[in-house]
Amino acid sequence: MSRLEVLKTYKLFIGGQFPRSESGRYYPLTNSKKEIIANISLSSRKDFRNAVEAARATFAGWSGKTHFNRGQILYRIAEMLEGRKAQFVDELILQGLTEKQAGAEVSLSVDRLVYYSGWCDKYSALFSTVNPVSSSHFNFSVPESMGVVTVICSDKFSLLGLISVIAPIIAGGNTCVVLASEKLPLCAISFAEVLATSDLSAGVVNILTGNSEELHSHFSSHMDVNAMVYCRDNKNEIKTISENASLNVKRVFFWNKIWNKDESQNPYLILDLQEIKTTWHPVENIGVGGAKY
Repeated sequence: MSRLEVLKTYKLFIGGQFPRSESGRYYPLTNSKKEIIANISLSSRKDFRNAVEAARATFAGWSGKTHFNRGQILYRIAEMLEGRKAQFVDELILQGLTEKQAGAEVSLSVDRLVYYSGWCDKYSALFSTVNPVSSSHFNFSVPESMGVVTVICSDKFSLLGLISVIAPIIAGGNTCVVLASEKLPLCAISFAEVLATSDLSAGVVNILTGNSEELHSHFSSHMDVNAMVYCRDNKNEIKTISENASLNVKRVFFWNKIWNKDESQNPYLILDLQEIKTTWHPVENIGVGGAKY
């Protein structure tokens, strides 16, 4: 007697928890043979708003951690992902990759987390400056975390496209709400399980699955979002996002990159999601004979 396989329903990841979509909607994910391999939650506007609230609530705590500690946490995420490598290889194969391609993508994903963990306590020194001024002041410019960042991930990469965007955002002390690939979503919530069992604070990363056509306008128009990263090439969505971002002057970045290339990782992706704060500090001038003025 044939047995019906129990398919996994991939939930959302909001505030460190795994809720179903409040709408109760999902869509069946099929492989190249048109076989259903999983049920994927279809996020709603309400799910997105809940995720933004979770990201905002934890922003102060995450951005307030030492840069070295953030690096330790990213490295811990890399360790956890390495330990579950076989699971992610299997999921990538289910989504159409060969075993060799899947293994390479998981290994590169681990390496990318390690790469950005190393930058956590270095980018601030690299991008800070002491500015020359003509008055009696020291003038310093330093990068500071921007806030809550929304992300619509590439639809061409599953695990690597997700990690390549999340890593520089959280390395810089930001929190994020991420819409995973609609076509290749399996690794997204599995990676959320890695995050949930690492040292990452709940709410730093929130991962949704669903339809970009439905959600992109909400990702770009929410007034408590400081910046948005868009990693696809849909011209209509790019236009809407650019227009909506002007409503509260949020920064928008279009990172439509080939994520398995070396040039797709660099500290300037961390810098994109930083605000440069400048401080003036008065100094005493010492004149002839030691007189102060």
